[in-house]
Amino acid sequence: MHSQTATRQRTTLVFLLAGLGIVLLALLSTCMGSVRLPVDAVIKTLTGSDAVEPVMRQIIIDFRLPRILTALLAGAALGTAGLLMQTVFRNPLADPFVLGVNSGASLGVAVVLLALAPAGISLTAGLGAKGQLLVILASSAGAAATLFVVLILSRRVDIMSVLIIGLMISYAIGAIVSILMFFSMAERLQSFINWSFGDYGNVSWSHLRFFAPAILGGLVLSSLFIKPLDALLLGEQYAESVGTRTKQARFLVLLAASLLAGAVTGFCGPIGFLGIAAPHLSRYLCRTSSHRILIPSSILIGALLSLASDFVARGPGLDVVLPLNAITALVGAPVIIAALVKQRNLKRLFG
Repeated sequence: MHSQTATRQRTTLVFLLAGLGIVLLALLSTCMGSVRLPVDAVIKTLTGSDAVEPVMRQIIIDFRLPRILTALLAGAALGTAGLLMQTVFRNPLADPFVLGVNSGASLGVAVVLLALAPAGISLTAGLGAKGQLLVILASSAGAAATLFVVLILSRRVDIMSVLIIGLMISYAIGAIVSILMFFSMAERLQSFINWSFGDYGNVSWSHLRFFAPAILGGLVLSSLFIKPLDALLLGEQYAESVGTRTKQARFLVLLAASLLAGAVTGFCGPIGFLGIAAPHLSRYLCRTSSHRILIPSSILIGALLSLASDFVARGPGLDVVLPLNAITALVGAPVIIAALVKQRNLKRLFG
């Protein structure tokens, strides 16, 4: 009873601090940038006041809010997708990047955009509504195909071999993408390279009409499988003994993970490390293996890490925007190392 009370109190504290951190970072991200804006102007704009200069209102509404919302949604999606994959594969190193899911999504996007999209600064800028849906479908299909291939092969090999298979699939898909890039026009090639750095700034309000529902749908679908995920963490035999339909649950869980990782990759580029850092940090801070707690905590911590990485990438006070993937690696790697060193019961959690 005392342990449950302590876990509940610790979880509540983690949720409150993560929520507070998100609010503060969102406010900082809105105020700071190439043009610094006063806090009262941001608050007045958000509350609908007319006492704000039109230029400031446009900067806040049209540029900074979409970027902040995209960072929150992408972080929540990748944190959840990483948690789902680590549970299904019972592997603490599984995440969309390591298992080749990001590469699969990149291939789907490359096939659509290098062949169909108009050349321009942003890969998705010239696509209409059907094009946006096509990007989501292509990236999700590429992610799902990769994930299911890894899943099928994982039944014949041990856990470490699964990671090697994921890396080999990433290399193979990377080779195909390189061939596509070799035969592409120079303008599209430069756009694709920029997209591969990862950037939340390319997602506008019109993109969010498709991006946000896809992410929210994936999160809702994930939350429906809390009990099956808890059972799968203890092994398939145990899950079946308690009445879990393992094949159906695994298929739908991986479908949700593919949708989440594929949508983020399609619109923001391949974002590494968030998918593995957020679940590990959630386990370390909440000290539980219950997905009733881990799913919402991964959503919050993933969103917090994503927003913090984007804030650093934009270099407050500088006129440059650093590659987002480089920042997430710099933020994520120390977090993973620290969590793995301190979380000594990791092996017990994954069997």
